[in-house]
Amino acid sequence: MNEIPVSHILFVSTALFFIGMYGLFTRRNMITMLMAVELILNSVNINFVVFNKYLYPEQLDGLFFTIFIITIAAAEAAVAIAIIINLYRSHKSIDVEEATEMKY
Repeated sequence: MNEIPVSHILFVSTALFFIGMYGLFTRRNMITMLMAVELILNSVNINFVVFNKYLYPEQLDGLFFTIFIITIAAAEAAVAIAIIINLYRSHKSIDVEEATEMKY
């Protein structure tokens, strides 16, 4: 079975990273910004897995970092969704421009 070259996997990871960066900087909706951050974290996860597989196949460091990032991303998503729900309840909008006051 033919293996996928590293350059192809890194290209996909880079594309995911820049799509996430574009979404993070151009969107004003908090949900789409959260999805953009998830794309960026997934591109980092792909890099960890690929470099672990091709550089140190006998070790599992990259996989452990990936599991750690997935755990942190899940916690971050839960907190972000709670903030978005509270913002929507108070302002009736999830636009970033309208969230200038986050005191209460």
